Amino acid sequence: MQFNRPGWALLLAALALTVAVYWPGLTGAWFFDDYPNIVDNHGVQPSSASVPSLINAALSSPSSEFKRPLASLSFAANYLFTGLTPYWMKLTNLVIHLLNGLLVFLLSRQLLFAATTLNWRSDSKGTITSDVPRNARDRTTQVELNAALIATGWMLLPINLTAVLYIVQRMESMANLFVLLGLMGYVASRQRMLEFNCSSDATLSESLFGRANEMRMSSIMRCAVSIIIPTAIGLLAKETAVMLPLYALLIEWVLFRFKTLSGKYDLGITALFLLVLFLPMVVGLTWLVPGLLNPQTWAARDFTLSTRLLSEVRIVTNYIAWSLLPTPQDLSFYHDDFRISTGLLSPWTTLASMLALIGLIAIAITQRSRRPLVALGIGLFLACHLLTGTIIPLELIYEHRNYFASFGLLLAVIPMLSAIAPMSSEKSTRFVLSRRVLLVGLLLLWGSETALTSIAWGNPLRLAEELAARAPDSPRAEYELGRTYIIYSDYDPASPFTKLAYAPLERAAALPGASILAEQALIFMNARMDLPLKDAWWDSLIAKLKAHKTTVQDESSLATLTQCAREHSCNLPKDRMMAAFMAALSHPDPDARLLANYADYAWNVLDDRPLGERMAEEAVKADPREPAYRITLIRMLAVQGRKADALDALQKLESLNIGGRLNSDLAKLHTLQGLQ
Repeated sequence: MQFNRPGWALLLAALALTVAVYWPGLTGAWFFDDYPNIVDNHGVQPSSASVPSLINAALSSPSSEFKRPLASLSFAANYLFTGLTPYWMKLTNLVIHLLNGLLVFLLSRQLLFAATTLNWRSDSKGTITSDVPRNARDRTTQVELNAALIATGWMLLPINLTAVLYIVQRMESMANLFVLLGLMGYVASRQRMLEFNCSSDATLSESLFGRANEMRMSSIMRCAVSIIIPTAIGLLAKETAVMLPLYALLIEWVLFRFKTLSGKYDLGITALFLLVLFLPMVVGLTWLVPGLLNPQTWAARDFTLSTRLLSEVRIVTNYIAWSLLPTPQDLSFYHDDFRISTGLLSPWTTLASMLALIGLIAIAITQRSRRPLVALGIGLFLACHLLTGTIIPLELIYEHRNYFASFGLLLAVIPMLSAIAPMSSEKSTRFVLSRRVLLVGLLLLWGSETALTSIAWGNPLRLAEELAARAPDSPRAEYELGRTYIIYSDYDPASPFTKLAYAPLERAAALPGASILAEQALIFMNARMDLPLKDAWWDSLIAKLKAHKTTVQDESSLATLTQCAREHSCNLPKDRMMAAFMAALSHPDPDARLLANYADYAWNVLDDRPLGERMAEEAVKADPREPAYRITLIRMLAVQGRKADALDALQKLESLNIGGRLNSDLAKLHTLQGLQ
């Protein structure tokens, strides 16, 4: 690495600037899904670095069935060194973002070199030759400047902020660290293969032919390793790493063409993608599709498979504008005020967005030879959203889903705007000054908007007020503002923050598509302060639970009210709480967490032990792999003196003790009266 070169100097300056831009946001607090994944998840708060504690931490995430153990272990490591302090968690995220910025630079440099040196041209015999630049030193400088500009823009993009300051989204940034490493390994291995394509030359001696063929096979193996191992490790952080083979396929399609320099198709590379991409894709779809066709899969959502696909067409198109020309109102974090598409013309932008995406695909196909980086960038952007923006019933919009996708956009746009070492087919003298002025303007826009948003993230109250101002029709934004006011009130009826909390919470409760979070907060706040509880709050809460299958937010709300009643901090009317649980349980296939909440309420508040035990058993049946539900059931059985049943349940729990992660819990259960 020669840091005295302009490209490296620009990269170092960009890294320093990124630190300065994000530094104010490091002082912020926990936020949204940080609570269930870190703050309230005692699994990632180990008392020691023992193997059982770390295994328990690795398998403790409530975010996914795949548990995302690598990300959870990183949270546990933070906790062991610095405790439950958001500052150090955010600083760790920033370090990962800077490492990813370096990898974006290195990968961009590789892709730019490949795009400018592998200028494929067919001669009359159908062979392919490579253009080698006359002045390699100048080309290196130009390529590195372009790569540094791409990395600079990517690190400063406002749409990538939540992957840094939103602590739980370390899952996204960590997964993409391995994606970038894997793509770098693939490109390097593929370029090495081209160096040994001379095996097709009939004039080679037998010994040289054998060595070249051996080198080629070794390079294919390196390509395979570069795809398989980083994908496997990245999946331990988040499922988005599964897209790495598809990204490698796009790079192959645009830059390397599945060929050797002699123009022959490389069957080894084709076979590689059949094994690492197409076969796993078929298996995955076979596993996913039957469940996606079940209406119950979508019962907790306010969209269906068809309306999701129509909506995502608009959302993916919006992501382009939000990445390149963002406004504060665009990046409002929650996006639960988004209008779902119900038809091609409802709203009309659905059809317009569909045509726009078709146009982008057409550009990628037609410009593969003339402007390979444009084709590749568009391909990477669209490919990134195939996982989260199509058939899987995830929430519709999240900004962090563009963490890798935005790299594709910048790869397509920045080299054109910089007018440094353009593709051979491009007229570099056209509008050079205008393009560079536009690029500088975009960099200033991205950096300044990220800096201002970072400042807001550094203060919980300021952030809540900022996000509510950006999205006044967002139920979650209004709820979060009200909740923040409650925290600042310290449950003092005379506090000015108490009075401020009512308006945003009641507004949140009344907005279309809102969960019961706002009603729960109003009930919780007044109950804690011994103030009257409005019937309208209860009526709204129960009506919403009757209207749709419970969401994670609904279940969290009921759990909060149950805990408050159990701890005698809230005097909640039992008939209203029972009506709420009955409404929630009226839908088919209730979630295990809801059943466990009802078991808790029945056992500890109603003092109805048969009901509590029955609900605990139902929770175990609904999620037999979750130890917490079994532990609760064992405690209930032990308290009732049912030793045989308790020991039987304890034996089943021991089968989940992978790597000794439940040793501490099992030891405590064995000391229970009646089990000794």
